[in-house]
Amino acid sequence: MKHTQVAVLLLMQSMITLAVTKAATEGSLHIDTTLPYVTQPSKVTGNLHTSPKLFTNVSGSVDDEGTCQCSVYLPDTTFPVQKAEQLEIIAATLTKKFEIELSQVREYSKKIELYQQQILNLTIKVQHMEKSSISYTELDFQLLKVEINDLERLVTQLKFSLVGSNVVVEQIYLEITNLTILVNELESLDKNNILAIRRQIVDLQKRLKECEEGTNKTTVPPYFPPGSCIHRGLLNVSQPYIAKLNWRGFSYKYGSWGRDYSPSDPENEVYWVAPLNTDGRYLEYYRIYSSFDDLLLFKPMYERRITYGEGSGAALYNNYLYYHAYNSRYIVKHDIRKNTMVLKKELLNAAYGNRFSYAGVSWQDIDFAVDESGLWVIYSTENNMGNIVISKLNDTTLDVLNTWQTRQYKPSVSNAFMLCGILYATRPVNTRKEEIFYMYDTSNGQEGSISVIMDKKLDTIQSIDYNPTDQKLYVYNDGYLLRYDVTFQP
Repeated sequence: MKHTQVAVLLLMQSMITLAVTKAATEGSLHIDTTLPYVTQPSKVTGNLHTSPKLFTNVSGSVDDEGTCQCSVYLPDTTFPVQKAEQLEIIAATLTKKFEIELSQVREYSKKIELYQQQILNLTIKVQHMEKSSISYTELDFQLLKVEINDLERLVTQLKFSLVGSNVVVEQIYLEITNLTILVNELESLDKNNILAIRRQIVDLQKRLKECEEGTNKTTVPPYFPPGSCIHRGLLNVSQPYIAKLNWRGFSYKYGSWGRDYSPSDPENEVYWVAPLNTDGRYLEYYRIYSSFDDLLLFKPMYERRITYGEGSGAALYNNYLYYHAYNSRYIVKHDIRKNTMVLKKELLNAAYGNRFSYAGVSWQDIDFAVDESGLWVIYSTENNMGNIVISKLNDTTLDVLNTWQTRQYKPSVSNAFMLCGILYATRPVNTRKEEIFYMYDTSNGQEGSISVIMDKKLDTIQSIDYNPTDQKLYVYNDGYLLRYDVTFQP
């Protein structure tokens, strides 16, 4: 604006000076001398140095000193002097108003910075009240409300003072509104119940601590004599004790192992380990150990070869190894001391040829089991549509004494074992956990659900054998020999 005023004044002064100077120079001798032409710029080029064009004649007079004097009137159409003066006045007014507004904006900027800092302090206070477990009084909330109301009033005034939209002011106003809502909610929550809630929390923490202390205490499970079934069944199993890798190596993932149960001499220690060949089907070699220490030290009493068993379902009972004969429904009784086959008998209607093996374990169509009452065999038949069939065997003659047909599909379980006349079946939970989930009681024909988690070392469990003497589970887990303690329900 100031530059415009200067340009207008300079233009006016230049034109007036030019006109007066030329008039004085050309008309100094004669009164009626024609005054110089007032020229206009060429309409084509806009250049003042083009040939002059007559605009008007002006008469003058000579004073006593001989000076020629004349008056020249420049019409408004040539240069609007009055409008230029008006414009100068307006420009000065606008400049003054602009300086006033600018000073107000600076003042508002300082206020906005102050409000932002106050809002930050209030936000910190509210967050502290949210996180703290201290019960605040009504006065605390009233003080917060006063501060927030002051801020809201000042920001409202600021909004009306500023013409148009201001993003910063709108954001501050929104934050104040949110703070108001939050403080009201905190106040409503705190009234009359925070202390009660805190008492409940303290009480719960105390009970939790007592529960943890009770859990950490070592509780001795009730004792049940070996070979007895005066308990109410399986309650839990311990963490696995990893004895070692089987004696043939890591590649021999399928097989079985356990401790012999001899009712006439239950304290006698005899262990067997029978890894299958690497195809996971042929049972050809097994070893017998006279103690658990000898097993750990790879000191077998003897190693034997048979031709041929099939699958990981073998079991040792009273110094005889019972196994499934290869590619048949025959079951075999084998004398481990003489390494001779004593008896071979067909298990009627039993499915074989990997028809109904366990989930994830091939060729285990027929699975032997031992418990307090003697020898059992677990298998499936076509008539029972692949569901588990349990038969009690005469260990001398291999005759079937009794049979129970369950409704549990055999290929849907990963393995099974017998304990006090009850069948327990497992299934995988993940690669490191197995669940005992199904039970069938042969004493009353009742089946039901159970949930006992067993940790394991590798993915697949190939066999589980229970021993009534030490009341442990012997598990063959992808070539590793695992052992679990069993806890019974009192």
